[in-house]
Amino acid sequence: MFAALELLRNLERALKEKPASPLLEKRTILRTAYVVVASDKGLTGAFNSNVFRAVDRFLAGPVSHFGGPTSVNVGNLVSNWKLSFQEACFIAVGEKARLYLARRGATIGAAFTKFSDFTRLAEIEPLETYLIEGYLAKKWDRVVVFYTNFKSALTQEVITREILPVDETTIEQTAKDIIPESGRFAEMLEEKGLSFFDTDSQDPPIEYMIEPSAEAVLNALLPHLIRMQIYHIILEANASEHSARRLAMKNASDNASDLADDLSQDYNKSRQAVITRELTEITAGAEAIQK
Repeated sequence: MFAALELLRNLERALKEKPASPLLEKRTILRTAYVVVASDKGLTGAFNSNVFRAVDRFLAGPVSHFGGPTSVNVGNLVSNWKLSFQEACFIAVGEKARLYLARRGATIGAAFTKFSDFTRLAEIEPLETYLIEGYLAKKWDRVVVFYTNFKSALTQEVITREILPVDETTIEQTAKDIIPESGRFAEMLEEKGLSFFDTDSQDPPIEYMIEPSAEAVLNALLPHLIRMQIYHIILEANASEHSARRLAMKNASDNASDLADDLSQDYNKSRQAVITRELTEITAGAEAIQK
């Protein structure tokens, strides 16, 4: 993705004076497609509810920015929460997302469920095709995705990101999200002082000899970048789901162990009280006989 991002930058420079791809076109926002990424199954703790709360907050009132650097036109946002659910088009990824949108009375354009735990690139092709074709057909003027970004085994962050129209800054942020913030790979990059995003570089831009044309290459590159963005989003959501489920099960096991300990303690106390009472009665009966 890093090399493709650099190629996109150079192609945009080459096409400054020429018509760009329709996937780069920023139109007046009349209708938005919202993609809500959740799980197919439950027992995931707050994983799904955090995503749904982010959707509710986004649609309840104007916001000035997404969960990322992409800016939005506040005037184009629908401030009424119920009206937003009815007028916008929603795409559910995951059975829990479909049920949530159905309860809200949302207009569900499509539902994509049962992505495997080890999602392959070919599995997300129907979702990618649906979003791109809908945008090109002007069924919607932008696509916004709500999903959970995996940061660590204990930390997952809900992200709101616009993926269509294609924006270089958004793609760069997605590429940055791929690089882990902790672990061996992050430590290696820090030790060697490496960075995939050398924004301070004074090197002149690379000049390409483009065949058959810059337009043809750009039109072939952009769907690939969108596909990789969507694939990355699904993988992040899968990792976050597994981590959230593991944490939820651990908390449930810990609570069950604590409850079992408390019950054992109460049982022992009750049993001891019964034994003490019986001994007291025996002692009192023996003393009465001796008298």
